[in-house]
Amino acid sequence: MAERSEHRQQSPSAQSLTSATEALGLEALISRAARAGKGPAPVERWNPDFCGDLDMEIKADGTWFYLGTPIGRMPLVQLFSSVLRKDLDGKTYLVTPVERVGIRVVDAPFIAVEMNASGSGDEQVITFRTNVGDVVTAGPGHPLRFVDENETGGLKPYVLVRGRLEALVARAVMYELVEHGEEIDIDGKAMFAVRSGGEVYPIMPADKLKRLSA
Repeated sequence: MAERSEHRQQSPSAQSLTSATEALGLEALISRAARAGKGPAPVERWNPDFCGDLDMEIKADGTWFYLGTPIGRMPLVQLFSSVLRKDLDGKTYLVTPVERVGIRVVDAPFIAVEMNASGSGDEQVITFRTNVGDVVTAGPGHPLRFVDENETGGLKPYVLVRGRLEALVARAVMYELVEHGEEIDIDGKAMFAVRSGGEVYPIMPADKLKRLSA
């Protein structure tokens, strides 16, 4: 982003957004985000200038922090979550029609805190609710993926919410999710997997599950 350095130095709005001591910068961003509309904004269609990084972080448990302090107002968190975007560079931004500011995300920006399963077999549908109020049905456009957590030997499921933004499935919800799994042959290999929305999402090889369950 070196080509933007001159712009950042000359732009008062950029300076206010990147200065951790100026609360007015955050208030201005809040105002512009609110004007972007209710619900998820069309951030994928916006291409504003990068205006630097904001001292804002989403912790692994989904808690939002600003200047090292938790943001306790859920409506404010929901507002910010509606203008989140993760770009190809792997970084996450708050995006309005006129600016793009970087924030830090420890793991996933959202947490899936509740789920519902209906139907069975090929007709099974699994729907999640996130900590910021998104409702997502796993299936086409919203795949599930499962990641081995090497440091603990555990498993971390994620569901794609929108764009490149995922929700980490909370541990209690993960246990509920795997209860709806079954052994399925995938490309000639027996896998423990879960179905939703007509798609099959492998969790682990069936023999590995048997070893863990022994």
